[in-house]
Amino acid sequence: MSALPITTSRREIIKLGAMSASFASGLRLFSHTASSTLLDTFQGLKVGLTSYSTRKFSLDETLRMVKRLALRYISLKDFHLPLKSTSEERRAAAQKIKQAGLQLLGCGVVTMKNDEAEIRQAFDYAQDAGIATIVASPDPAALGLLDRLVKDYNIRIAIHNHGPEDKHYPTPDSVAEAVKDYDRRIGLCIDIGHTMRAGVKPEEAIRKHAGRLYELHLKDVDKAAAEGRNIELGRGVIDIPAVLRALLEIKYPYHVALEYEKDADDPLPGMAESIGYLRGVLAMM
Repeated sequence: MSALPITTSRREIIKLGAMSASFASGLRLFSHTASSTLLDTFQGLKVGLTSYSTRKFSLDETLRMVKRLALRYISLKDFHLPLKSTSEERRAAAQKIKQAGLQLLGCGVVTMKNDEAEIRQAFDYAQDAGIATIVASPDPAALGLLDRLVKDYNIRIAIHNHGPEDKHYPTPDSVAEAVKDYDRRIGLCIDIGHTMRAGVKPEEAIRKHAGRLYELHLKDVDKAAAEGRNIELGRGVIDIPAVLRALLEIKYPYHVALEYEKDADDPLPGMAESIGYLRGVLAMM
């Protein structure tokens, strides 16, 4: 897999990404028999959105944004489906997502105390909505309980690393060390922004922990330091092409979710720029 030409500008990459998306959309409209390979602008990666990105908007507004971005996958934050919702409300939300032509892959981040009733509520929530992966930040004392519940429910737990401020799970390595003796359905959600802020190259963490990596949060940051802040993909210090190469090399089968924390009142332009950059990079690989 070749590297990107060093003379390629960011504007050219985004333009190529937009052309790629437009071509795929045109094929969908033109022919019902067009091959999935031609329609896939992400080279098989399940690129979608974590709805924390649209935390100030309703579920209906969020689904419209995901469709405008020409994405097919979503993970829900409890802004859009509360953890204390009823079974009927969860099934209705899942049906609404399906009717929008999208696939619900995950939920979270769910904070988990060492409390069986509270943790079971999260598993029931995922089960009712048809969610296969709960992205979580559990109390380390709860890992034994999680070990039992992932077997009971056959639902994965992906523990999210939150960078230097996280006293339990600052890096992917810290998550891997914590879960190594438990059921393999307990694994990682690598947040590449927080990983970079903790001084770890995300592409190296992806390769190292591929076997238990069940969701990936895609973002960029302006500094490889604790004070680094979220920024549009390709504008920061993360080597996004290297991250994508790592995901393609391991044939990553789970959700690659854009988590755009910037511009909470108007996230769509920045999300569109980020997805356009992503498409452009992949088109050049």
